[in-house]
This record gives sequence, structure tokens and C-alpha cells, in this order.
Amino acid sequence: MAMPKFVPVLLLVLIAISMVQELAMASHGHGGHHYDKRRYGPGSLKSNQCLPQCSRRCSRTQYHKPCMFFCQKCCQKCLCVPPGYYGNKAVCPCYNNWKTKEGGPKCP
Repeated sequence: MAMPKFVPVLLLVLIAISMVQELAMASHGHGGHHYDKRRYGPGSLKSNQCLPQCSRRCSRTQYHKPCMFFCQKCCQKCLCVPPGYYGNKAVCPCYNNWKTKEGGPKCP
């Protein structure tokens, strides 16, 4: 009769192992996105390319206006916009490291 209780426990253990494995792979750079730094890295854009890149970056947020304002400000300074709609800021260190007075991220 112990068998019915054993199956759910086994499933939970397998899921936990899978999650730990995925986290370990992500932390070692495996399975993540690898972006061409010449295309997205520091100085990869000209100032006239900021508007279309920020439009892409901010296209899925509900806070479109502030996202566009800060993205364009950051792009003008850093001449890069990270790939994707959020995250990936490590590709563009200037964009990633520019902080508000309160210490939060300035760039979306």
C-alpha cells in the first residue's frame, strides 16, 4: 500500500532535480541566449537607430511612454539597446549600469 504515496514523491523529486539542473546550466552559460556583441554591444548603434530599437524593446510593455523616454535617453548615451523585450542588459554594460538617484535601473 506504500506504492500510491511513493509515486507523487518520486515525481516531485524528478521535477526538483530537473529544475536544479536547468539552473546550473543557465549559471554556466549553457542553454541561454548568445547574442552577437557587434550587433547589440556598446557603441553598436548610431543615434538615428535608437528610435526603432527602443520601439522594439518597449513594444510589449504596458508602460510604453516612459519605457520609450528612458530607452531613448539610455540609447543616446550608450549607443546600444539590449536584444529582446526585457532583460539581456549584460550585453550593453553602459545601459545596464546607469542607475537612478535611488540606485534602481534607469534603462528599461
